[in-house]
Amino acid sequence: MEPSPPTTVAETRHGLQGRVALVTGGGTGIGRASAIALAQAGAAAVIVTGRRVDVIEEAAARVRDAGSESLAIAADFTRPAEVERVIGAVVARFGRLDIAFNNAGYQEPRANLADQDDATFDRVFDTNVRALFHGMRLEIRAMLAQGAGGVIINNASVSGTRNANPGLALYSASKAAVISLTRSAAMEYAPQGIRINAVSPGRVVTDMMLRSGIADMSQVAAGLPLRRMGQAAEVANAVAWLASDASSFVVGHVLAADGGFLAG
Repeated sequence: MEPSPPTTVAETRHGLQGRVALVTGGGTGIGRASAIALAQAGAAAVIVTGRRVDVIEEAAARVRDAGSESLAIAADFTRPAEVERVIGAVVARFGRLDIAFNNAGYQEPRANLADQDDATFDRVFDTNVRALFHGMRLEIRAMLAQGAGGVIINNASVSGTRNANPGLALYSASKAAVISLTRSAAMEYAPQGIRINAVSPGRVVTDMMLRSGIADMSQVAAGLPLRRMGQAAEVANAVAWLASDASSFVVGHVLAADGGFLAG
């Protein structure tokens, strides 16, 4: 029997009315689905960033179709000046930043550790850790300046907790760093009203997953308790919940949207 489609955020209405959200790496996959989900949940505006102008503009159009104002801003968050430009543009246009989903990520071509090179290491850690550091730093400063708190959600991975896929050591190590940064920052800024959490996707069908070198997706799905792969919209629902007041007592948490992978 085919599984029922996931309930959408539009149906659950987590209630983000009036809030301004930023999604990095928002042109494809989980980022794109989350930008749309935040709009469906009532966000006043959802700003989508990424390196590819065509895909972020298409995602922004989908956000507008879902009822929110949207901007597509091309940017590379590994460069501090570009992060400052984006955050500055958001605050100048909307007067505030309430929600940030730091989603941009990169997974190396599959190879054993001794066969990886410095350039690959730099790209993985620049994208997954350095860009996250730059983003969180400026997002936190903006939220502190407005004096009304905010919510930051980071995209981690089950691979940061348990790596059952040899050949992805750099990606796994970078996602472990994401989890540690999330928890540390959450403890530092919770007293100022900024809630920081992470979502930890498992085996989800995205372009990154399809490029990962897995030969048989059905075999991967069969190994999960739900016996199916996840969909980007299911992770997006978790992101929208973490962004909302429904999760108001959740701080420093890593929410596994993984079909039971970590429990198995």
